[in-house]
Amino acid sequence: MPWRAPIVAVAVLGAFITLPLVALIFRAVGADQFGAFTRADGVASAVTLSFATAGATLAIALVIGTPAAFALARVTFPGRGLANALVEVPVVLPPAVAGLALLLAFGRQGLVGAWLVDAGLSLAFSTTGVVVAQCFVSLPFYVRTARAAFERVERDLESAALVDGANGWQVLRHVTLPLATPSLIAGSVLCWSRALGEFGATLMFAGSLRGRTQTMPLAIYALLETDVTGAVMLGGAFVGIAIMTLAIATAATRRIVSLEG
Repeated sequence: MPWRAPIVAVAVLGAFITLPLVALIFRAVGADQFGAFTRADGVASAVTLSFATAGATLAIALVIGTPAAFALARVTFPGRGLANALVEVPVVLPPAVAGLALLLAFGRQGLVGAWLVDAGLSLAFSTTGVVVAQCFVSLPFYVRTARAAFERVERDLESAALVDGANGWQVLRHVTLPLATPSLIAGSVLCWSRALGEFGATLMFAGSLRGRTQTMPLAIYALLETDVTGAVMLGGAFVGIAIMTLAIATAATRRIVSLEG
């Protein structure tokens, strides 16, 4: 039957993704040192730092990425095609290359980093540098999703609102944004998750300084050298966070869609 091949493909893909996660969770749950692990030096700070920096990155994405995505989707301006192309570049760059580029631009001897240092702002190997690295690699995921959401909004609905007497801001607030909200939530989840899991660019640009720049992925990498069980448990916790995040985002999106329906 023609449908068998696609089903087999889905089964293979599902097994390929699921088996490593199951193995990690199984090992993490089976570990008998969880209490000592959670009290281990550096673990709590890595978790706290990851959530704080990923939250800051998401806030920046919402404040800057949303209007930028709207402009890329709706506004005609010189260089719009180039701007749309530039949004895609960090997505395809290897993380280590992204970190190196950030270091050469914003490092103490970088293209603009030297000026920043003279102004009293040092980004490299700092907590702020972690946010900078996360923004560089994760903002494009939000902007791409938000741009597509604004492109899909029915212009006829906006035109009808204008005919009924609404001004541009009212149309944006009451028509465009509500219709784009499910996709904006999806983009926010992608951005936050990508920031939370960022490794290569952060390591290159901010380093792995415990309590200052060592996020959860960097802590997992460091634990692999001294405490494999600890690395497994932290990795299992990371998988649990990812699953809960997706579940919450899915529930919120369905709730919004049902209310709009």
